[in-house]
Amino acid sequence: MTFDELGICTPIVNVLKKQGYKTPTKIQQETIPSALQGRDILGLAQTGSGKTAAFAIPTLQQLAHKKVKTHRIQSLILTPTRELALQIYESFQIYGKQLPLKSAVIFGGVNQNKQVKQLQAGVDILIATPGRLLDLMNQRFVDISQIEIFILDEADRMLDMGFIRDIHKIIKYIPKDIQTLLFSATMPKEIEGIVDTLLHEPKKVVVTPVSSTVDSIEQYVYYVDRNHKIDLLKEFMNQHKHEQVLIFTRTKRGSDKLMRDLAKRDISAKAIHGNKSQNARQIALTLFKNHEIDALIATDIASRGIDIQDLKYVINYDLPEQVESYVHRIGRTGRAGKSGLAISYCSYQEIPLLKDIEKLIKKRIQVLENIEYPMIDKTEKKKKEPQKKNVVKERREDVIKKPKRKKHKRVDPKNYRNKDKKQEKPKRNVRNKTKKQK
Repeated sequence: MTFDELGICTPIVNVLKKQGYKTPTKIQQETIPSALQGRDILGLAQTGSGKTAAFAIPTLQQLAHKKVKTHRIQSLILTPTRELALQIYESFQIYGKQLPLKSAVIFGGVNQNKQVKQLQAGVDILIATPGRLLDLMNQRFVDISQIEIFILDEADRMLDMGFIRDIHKIIKYIPKDIQTLLFSATMPKEIEGIVDTLLHEPKKVVVTPVSSTVDSIEQYVYYVDRNHKIDLLKEFMNQHKHEQVLIFTRTKRGSDKLMRDLAKRDISAKAIHGNKSQNARQIALTLFKNHEIDALIATDIASRGIDIQDLKYVINYDLPEQVESYVHRIGRTGRAGKSGLAISYCSYQEIPLLKDIEKLIKKRIQVLENIEYPMIDKTEKKKKEPQKKNVVKERREDVIKKPKRKKHKRVDPKNYRNKDKKQEKPKRNVRNKTKKQK
């Protein structure tokens, strides 16, 4: 099937061809025709399945074909993170390049003045994170009372990040009879409640549940000690020079340390995590996309927010504590049907995490041999030789036992003095008696 067969208009198809899109993914094939008809959509799809295009393309086409052209907010896309909001905004900019529509993105962590100016200039499509959207709504800079298409992306991630109350507040301001598209990797009970509230007879599209990984991603694991991970990573980076490598660590501190360790080995890298400002994170992403740095180091906060075309390599420098994060991490590669490679470094302490990951994905990850930096099996303990025990016994038997010395009771000096005084008294009495007798 081609994009022309999905009923997509010519301006968008031309852009897709220029961007190198050849065939639509499964979720795009099942979502776009129904969305163009105005139906509600419930999409259960993991990251990397092509769902951004699945909701962006029909939204752009429907708004572009309207006769009344007024730059007011007609579509709202709600997403959990700043990185993901920016990625979706870029997608709308690309797909709608030849359409007379204005898009804008708003998120927290930066000054609101530029965002307010964009809104005041007129916007057709607004991509937003919940916190900043509510803030600007309270200041009356945003009016969503007339939107016609509402898209809730990464709904389960919203729940994990504690945005569920904000979503319910936003829903109160949205008109009832509108088209709604909701996408989520999993379906917790709280999300089911939102689905029942928002969606009316939706078409359910299920593609690659969270427990499965994309088939186009090759997965491997190295067993290696913690101290040797950096040496193994250096070898990999030297073998794949001038190629983009996305590296995941477990902690913010660990990502900063790894960045410094790579710099000592003449490998340029930038780290992004929750402690970095939005400006610093955006600069790091831009440098990585423009091939100005060799590697991008990220914590799980970025596992769903990074969308880089033709990213081939993902390395799990630390295995994630939440096994579901593994799927989202490696989902940064192998996107839109393209091949990818995911390599994990597993130390002795991380073996239980690896087993949990394999249970989740229902697949055994292939082990790569590592001769130079092997993992030491710390379960092997040095056993005492039985001969040594016998020798010790024999020696003990040969030793001549010395007679025990008698322990003398400790005498209290006070009692000792009193005893002396008692002995002296009778002597004095005796002397007195002798004098009398004389």
